[in-house]
Amino acid sequence: MNRYFIYSTLTLLIALWCCAMPAHAEDWPQFRGGAGQLGVAQGAIPDRLAVIWTFSAPQPIKSSPVVAGGVVFFGCGDGKLYAVDAQTGKERWSFAAGDAIEAPPLVVGDCVYVGSADKFFYAIDRGTGKQRWRIETGDKVMGSANVFIDEHKDTRIVFGSYDNKLYCVASDSGKVLWTFTTDNYINGSPAIERGRVFIGGCDGFFYTLDAQTGALVSKLEVGAYIASSAAVASGVAYLGHYGNQVIAIDLAKNQIAWRFDESQFPYFSCPALTGDTIVIGGRDRAVRALSRDRGKPMWDLPTRGKVDSSPVVCGKK
Repeated sequence: MNRYFIYSTLTLLIALWCCAMPAHAEDWPQFRGGAGQLGVAQGAIPDRLAVIWTFSAPQPIKSSPVVAGGVVFFGCGDGKLYAVDAQTGKERWSFAAGDAIEAPPLVVGDCVYVGSADKFFYAIDRGTGKQRWRIETGDKVMGSANVFIDEHKDTRIVFGSYDNKLYCVASDSGKVLWTFTTDNYINGSPAIERGRVFIGGCDGFFYTLDAQTGALVSKLEVGAYIASSAAVASGVAYLGHYGNQVIAIDLAKNQIAWRFDESQFPYFSCPALTGDTIVIGGRDRAVRALSRDRGKPMWDLPTRGKVDSSPVVCGKK
């Protein structure tokens, strides 16, 4: 049920942002832009948008694109991970997995990490598109991976699977360092902040884990299954769930600080955070802004269909 980015043709407006950003600021190497998954980009977006290029794929593209070093990476329903030039839209390489890739990729250094519906999680050379390693999970991988540096200064990759497990693996070898088992699918992407990993499960619980060991720090029942990903900042996690609510979780107290429940439809979209506002899409055909402190509605924009994709804030837009 992963619906990060739903088009049969990828019209990549991020190329417009690159024109307005300083050198190197255009990189967006992971889902939601960073480990906390805040959905905030640097630079500015022009008032008038224009399509620079399109890339036509043979199957639907549900994987959100990421950008690093002038290359756009995204998965496709045809089972391939594509790398295309950010300026021209020309394909540089493609990598074939065994089934659809709906998960957004993660770029760390010279490697691209991505999971597939074929039950494997892959590490792919960023320059050549050649496989470096892969590990098998018990079911499909639909959410993006995240990254952190452990206490020994080693790079670790964290991702979830429909086998109900969250995995932490070594970035260079794929060696599994720890797993954490929930009672249902893990569909979303984990957020990471200050040595903690945060993940919502389809079992209806929100989990806080020790990033180094995978030990459970706390879990909180939210009342419905969580298919999306949380944004985490300043000790608070923000997310929507299938109980038709957007919630804020006080992580220190392990309790829900506020609930917004004025919609009668589920939330799959991941929120974007600004200084005092969260912005999120809903299946009630709207994008809305809520206050971060109390969850009070600030504005909403009606759309012509349900919004499962996740908003990004750039400048004042």
